[in-house]
Amino acid sequence: MANQAWQITSPGVLELKDLGHDIPMPGPRQALIRIQAVTFNYRDVLVVESSPDYPVKPKAGLVPCSDAAGTVEEAGPDSIWKKGDRVVIHPNTWLTGLDPRNLDMYSIAGGGDCDGTLRRWLVWDDARLWRAPEGLSIEESCTQFTAGNTAYRALFHGPKRIEPGMTILTQGTGGVSCFAIQIAAAVGATAISTSSSDEKLKVAQKLGAKHLINYRKTPKWEDEVLKATDGKGVDIVVDVVGAGSIEQTLKATRFGGAVVLVGLLCDDPDQKVNIMQDILYGAKTLEGHLGASNKEMADEFAGFIEKHDLHPEIALVFDFEDADKALEAARTLSAPGKVVVRV
Repeated sequence: MANQAWQITSPGVLELKDLGHDIPMPGPRQALIRIQAVTFNYRDVLVVESSPDYPVKPKAGLVPCSDAAGTVEEAGPDSIWKKGDRVVIHPNTWLTGLDPRNLDMYSIAGGGDCDGTLRRWLVWDDARLWRAPEGLSIEESCTQFTAGNTAYRALFHGPKRIEPGMTILTQGTGGVSCFAIQIAAAVGATAISTSSSDEKLKVAQKLGAKHLINYRKTPKWEDEVLKATDGKGVDIVVDVVGAGSIEQTLKATRFGGAVVLVGLLCDDPDQKVNIMQDILYGAKTLEGHLGASNKEMADEFAGFIEKHDLHPEIALVFDFEDADKALEAARTLSAPGKVVVRV
């Protein structure tokens, strides 16, 4: 099989390149991975476009994408893996502990000077791999890290830990929101979901959402959230939107509740928001989460997936040769769930 990778040749443009050299070999405590599936995250779209919304600019010819799963082709000396093991890539160097200062933005795969996963072969350190969850296809496994662990960290390792009987709010039907709905349903919490269409809301309902709100039909959707919670509001919001709806989001959050900021799909730097009274007099917490999670949480979430038999929502699957089309699908966010490239 050729040693190929997709590279950024100019802002917003990907080209498939033959790397023109032998398949790399693993060193001590490393493994050679035959990549079998890659997923696009919104962060990858920002990187490819050299967007000012992502603070680390890509080098010339960067191989994008941070998330992938595959099979160990060859284990290096003293490796803990063996040929044929199904593994998921941990794309950053934050391995343990809850202090987010341990995340190095410049060492995340698929950004800055660090080539990513949109390639056929990858040599990776043992410590930055984990076993693909039992019961998941390789395509499902590749979606676990950024989308899945972002949702898991927000709900289990954020300012308020999810518990049975709680109510959470999710926004849209992207990968993070779909995972958050499933996690809530698995622990006996109630998910309220907003989205732009009734068709997308049917997917949210299938995943376990109990209350559905079409925000195009109901622009003051926060009132519907309050109705669904007897006027109290939700315990936790997994916020993927940002400033575009933060005032409504806070009004939909109960006294003492938490909003975990994980995205900025609708963020205008010139937009003025008035949120201080809601935060102060509502004793509400806003906490920003960056970098999905550490390796320890990824292992923890893999066990959660197996215990509850969760299956990630996959919107579209593209062949490796059509990865540029997959990028466009990820840009538009037109279908619920994750966009996957089968390598």
